[in-house]
Amino acid sequence: MMGEWRDDRIGSALRGDNPAVMRRLDAGFAVIGDVQFLPGYSVLLTDDPLVERLSELPRSRRLAFLGDMERLGEAVERACRRVQSGFRRVNLEILGNADGFLHAHVWPRYDWEPEDLVRLPVWLYPRETWSEERYALGARHAPLREAIGEELDRLTG
Repeated sequence: MMGEWRDDRIGSALRGDNPAVMRRLDAGFAVIGDVQFLPGYSVLLTDDPLVERLSELPRSRRLAFLGDMERLGEAVERACRRVQSGFRRVNLEILGNADGFLHAHVWPRYDWEPEDLVRLPVWLYPRETWSEERYALGARHAPLREAIGEELDRLTG
């Protein structure tokens, strides 16, 4: 049961079974990332599991998704600035190369990152970083997760 939601991230979010969901937004779900080597890493999932690309959405839903992405980015920025040391900025990305559903990555970046990586795309971090147990999402990330959720609530008004 523990990993089953990962096989259907959007469906499990729609059913209320995805434990990574922080908030339901206008056109998707704000979720905390599975890995936290950059604390606060979050993902915006579309709320339509059949949508693979932004261009497949009608214009109004497309704009809603982009608005949600911007809101999640600002929430991560505010929360990380408040809770984490060395916060630098947020990177927003819609890639879609590995997962066959529309989603956006929100990567906080930090001054304490290795100098050879801090100005490069996150995807250039060593492969083992992505699977190290010490970076796996866990209970120790609850305060940051809660801070992001609170900021999303503030931004929603």
